Amino acid sequence: MPQTNQKNSPPDRQVQGKEGIYLNDLADGAVLDIETQHHHYRLVKRADIHVRISGHPTFCPEPIDVEIEGSIEKGPTLVPKPGFIGRGMHLIMKHPNFGWVTTSRIRDIHKLS
Repeated sequence: MPQTNQKNSPPDRQVQGKEGIYLNDLADGAVLDIETQHHHYRLVKRADIHVRISGHPTFCPEPIDVEIEGSIEKGPTLVPKPGFIGRGMHLIMKHPNFGWVTTSRIRDIHKLS
């Protein structure tokens, strides 16, 4: 798999008109602030699709390690965009205790570091 040059990679890209961020474009340790319709998450990239996430009162009130599957749009196709966190989409993660978890629609994404 080709490596990306972090300094030359844009902080966000588009997938079929959706703004967002690919996990592979982020350095390990990068921090994202993700606002959904119902919650506010903090995500710290670990490696590949592994992140530490917090912000949900049931699934992650304290930071917990999860795997990010990607984002989906509700509609005719529920195929996730692997490794993509997209504005207007729903984030899918594999939780160690709850299995697959899908967030409410993502309203905004900010790269904090």
